Amino acid sequence: MNVGFFGGTFNPVHFGHLRAAEEVREKLGLDKILFIPSGKPPLKTREIVPAKHRYEMLRIALLGNPFFELSDIECRKRGKAYTVKTLEALRDIHPGTRFFFILGIDAFLDIPHWWRPEQLVSMTDFVILSRPGFLFSMMRGSPYLKTGIRLLRDVDLARNTTNVIRLKSERYAVLLRQTPVGISSTQIRLSLRQGKSIKYLLPPKVQSYIITHKLYTYKS
Repeated sequence: MNVGFFGGTFNPVHFGHLRAAEEVREKLGLDKILFIPSGKPPLKTREIVPAKHRYEMLRIALLGNPFFELSDIECRKRGKAYTVKTLEALRDIHPGTRFFFILGIDAFLDIPHWWRPEQLVSMTDFVILSRPGFLFSMMRGSPYLKTGIRLLRDVDLARNTTNVIRLKSERYAVLLRQTPVGISSTQIRLSLRQGKSIKYLLPPKVQSYIITHKLYTYKS
């Protein structure tokens, strides 16, 4: 089974997350996408609402999609959650499964600062998504690339393409130019603080949950 592993704070989840996951699943022919909201992320601390709320908003957002699955493996963990530990646990739970770690190019470039980065890039294949303000050619200086460096600029010039490069760990990284959505969790939180509408940025039931629980507008 081929499974996409989509982690993050999802603070809150929005249509950009959902569309990215759907395009990854469709273009790579994955059996499912596993959403894993972080409990206490090691590198992000500000403006993050409790994991129970972020988990519940994701649960609501994923309803009705048989290819999207939600895991609380990091939300249940005491202390900080590290991707290496999460992947180790997932491989124990799903033996024989090939995982594809889905993340933006900005996050991939930051991997050298993560916990046990060399171990991480040896444990999983990657799906690296385009991000506004970032070019795939910025990956040329990555210590993890083995082949495909000359390809990076060509990917930047193309539209909605999928290309594969090999990592030194003999794992693969799929470079995916996703459909630009232009929605961010930061934008949504700012709009809520300013009393602006967030309609059409996230699923209506997620918006209702945010309003009901007074998230992002009061201390929560």
